[in-house]
Amino acid sequence: MSTEEKPVAAPRSLAEALRARDDAGLAALLRSRPDLVTPVPTDLTQLATRAGMRASVVRALERLDRFTMQTAQALAVAADPAPYGELLGLLAGDEGDPAVSAALPGAVRTLREQALVWGDDDRLRLVRTARELLSPSPQHPSPTGLGPTVREATAGMSPGRIQEIVTTVGLPSTHDSVSAVAALTGLFTDRVRMAALLAEMPPESVEVLERLVWGPPYGQVTADPATRLRRLLDRGLLLPTAPGTVVLPREVALHLRGGRAHRMTEPVPPPVGAAATHPPQVVDATAAGQAYTALATVEELLKDWDGGGPAVLRSGGLSLRDLKRTAVALDVPETVAAFWVELAYVTGLVASDGEADERYAATPAYDPWLERPAAERWTTLATAWLAATRTPGLVGGRDAKDHTLAALGPGLDRSAAPEVRRRVLALLAGLPEGAAPDSGSVSERLRWERPPRPAGGAAGSGSVGGGSGEDEDLRSRLARWTLAEAEMLGITGRGALSAHGRALLGLPAPKARAGRTAPAPESGSGPQSQSGSASESESTGPGDRLPVHHHHRSSVPHPDSPASPSLSPALTSAEQAATSSSAARLLAPLLPEPLDHVLLQADLTAVAPGPLQRPLADMLGVLADVESKGGATVYRFTPGSVRRALDAGRAAADLHAFLAAHSRTPVPQPLTYLIDDVARRHGHLRVGAASAYVRCDDDAMLNEILADKRAAGLGLRRLAPTVLAAQADPAGLLEGLRRMGFAPAAESAEGDVLITRADALRTPPRTAPEPVPEGPPVPDDTLLTAAVRAVRAGDLAATAPRRATAGETDGPGAGSGALPRTGAAETLATLQAAVLTGEALWIGYVNAEGTASRRVIAPVRVEGGFVTAYDHTADEVWTYPLHRITGVAELADDES
Repeated sequence: MSTEEKPVAAPRSLAEALRARDDAGLAALLRSRPDLVTPVPTDLTQLATRAGMRASVVRALERLDRFTMQTAQALAVAADPAPYGELLGLLAGDEGDPAVSAALPGAVRTLREQALVWGDDDRLRLVRTARELLSPSPQHPSPTGLGPTVREATAGMSPGRIQEIVTTVGLPSTHDSVSAVAALTGLFTDRVRMAALLAEMPPESVEVLERLVWGPPYGQVTADPATRLRRLLDRGLLLPTAPGTVVLPREVALHLRGGRAHRMTEPVPPPVGAAATHPPQVVDATAAGQAYTALATVEELLKDWDGGGPAVLRSGGLSLRDLKRTAVALDVPETVAAFWVELAYVTGLVASDGEADERYAATPAYDPWLERPAAERWTTLATAWLAATRTPGLVGGRDAKDHTLAALGPGLDRSAAPEVRRRVLALLAGLPEGAAPDSGSVSERLRWERPPRPAGGAAGSGSVGGGSGEDEDLRSRLARWTLAEAEMLGITGRGALSAHGRALLGLPAPKARAGRTAPAPESGSGPQSQSGSASESESTGPGDRLPVHHHHRSSVPHPDSPASPSLSPALTSAEQAATSSSAARLLAPLLPEPLDHVLLQADLTAVAPGPLQRPLADMLGVLADVESKGGATVYRFTPGSVRRALDAGRAAADLHAFLAAHSRTPVPQPLTYLIDDVARRHGHLRVGAASAYVRCDDDAMLNEILADKRAAGLGLRRLAPTVLAAQADPAGLLEGLRRMGFAPAAESAEGDVLITRADALRTPPRTAPEPVPEGPPVPDDTLLTAAVRAVRAGDLAATAPRRATAGETDGPGAGSGALPRTGAAETLATLQAAVLTGEALWIGYVNAEGTASRRVIAPVRVEGGFVTAYDHTADEVWTYPLHRITGVAELADDES
């Protein structure tokens, strides 16, 4: 009979089912369960074994959506194997459910693709480990609320008691317990006869069953049960499992439930509703304003740390006091300050300097970042935030050892954070343009896509899918923080996804937006408005991105359906560069143009009506102090700020020329007088290093300093008419004299005035922290192709039949997986003959580590104690030492 005429046999194992898949099917399995590809399995049998291991199965089950998990749970309480019709009945019930019927093929396909289910539709099998995890047991109740079957519950019951139950329900007695249990099971699964049996029961007995029907199925009884309970026990409607404990058999519960394994089956993902809708132009303008504020805040943070930031705690991170100081400097709440600090850290703009007195400071990457266009600087921040596993929302909480979690400290990585962020933003992208989501509906959707694990974790408890615990709380908070942080960053505006935010995620712009230009945002909303915007969008639920393959009737398109945007878990570097460039192009026209002027006022202030060009902003930051921020920034000129500019090497004439060139209003006379007055007194006193000294040509001024009580702490004494020595260091002496109202200048050992321009402190070269992955990374297409090829080649070698050698003809290893055994002379002769004929051979091979393996090779050359051959197992040409080959054998003839 030809190959085409042979019927395709049903697979007898998961390995056989995998062997029947095409390469695309194997690649889909390895993509959905990346832990199976590390390391690459040697053949399909090893792949099947690895796919059934507990840790791998638990990980796969945890990533199922709610309906697919319900399908797996239903299979765990169905017969093994179960026909598709039985599975459909468990999910749709006796009355049927069109939504379940439409969604079930997709759920089964997902379970098959992930090798959690195998077999044809008439013999569906849940892998053994998954069945063990999901099947009901007293220690780990099933989310279905079902108990054991009649056969399982009566396993320890005496044969006489079983016969009594059979007789009581009107069935003929049998000669053995097996047939009696089978007859009782047949009765409980027969809808007509079971209905008649329950009709005979009094209402109070039926009420007992109804209390147990949806679980938990176990109940307590006394040694002398009441009549209503005795009736149920006598008919097997309740079965004893331990002294004082009874259980409702699974078959009885399913009858009372109308065939349903779950109280509520959820084949359709809940829709994400819109809480408010704004014009898209308003959304983009608001988001752009927040983006500009984000840049200004990060710059202000690192400028504040230019001279050396806060000290690093011994355990790592910022102290609570330093975080409070940073929050005051940025004029934001501490939680928001923690976000900006962590954002600068994950972007690689701030790190510890590694010195003995370790402090935080900007990294060398900060300076080139400052020089880039504003839109590109923003995409750098937003891209780093998307991929980061650092979770600033945890700052101030407690770790497992009850230690406080500090900003920039250890313990803030949560591997689920990037996936939750991308999933939440994908849900926003699925809403109509300008729509801000309803937080409750987002929460429900995320819970459907990733049902929360029970407390303690699935891997530890053996129970997967159902309940609530700490993991649910973390994912809920991650989603809430995502909405708040996206608003502060300017990815969203008024809660809705912006056009540049959509481009950053790699999503195409809506067609309706083609050719539309958004108005420029109002310049410079301060950090106060950030926290306000964030709080308005702080409410969502747990979740994570999972592929869902169901038809549904939701009013909002499913993000993974063709009608809705879909985010890949990770982008390549080239794809990320393209999305960042696209986002920057969309954002750039919306950002305010930097100004080259300020408005000087008579009250010694300057008003910047918008963002300033960098040289102007840098110089003004030295010459004046920032008094207030908001729609416009107000700078105030003080004697201290003017002295700071003079210390930086500027002359009074330079300052007058600078102000005249950059003011749209005349320079006020009070400001001119302030600069001249400070400049006249600046440097009249000179401070240098002896330990420290003060020199001045005016001895009367030195006498005034010595007579001042405030100078007592400086330890001054006269060395000469124009020189005072001090016990304080030069920096302390400078500060002390300035507090007394003088304007001293520092000088070098040569007597020249030192220009104290504030050189920014930078750390040694540092790299941004790497995200902590959530399990093995998803393999790319190149790796998947190579892995499938290797597995196919290894499986071909492992399953190819061979002829038995002479010594194996009658032995137990003939034709089996044992290594071929032949003498050295016979091995050499067979290999040389194969070179001439081009035939493939089996060889046994022991490598340098002593690991033995069987390989199928096609010898090409035999010389110098080595054989060079094409190895079908490795799918490449290898060279083998002859002394490591245990023997050779010919391949068996192919059967026709």
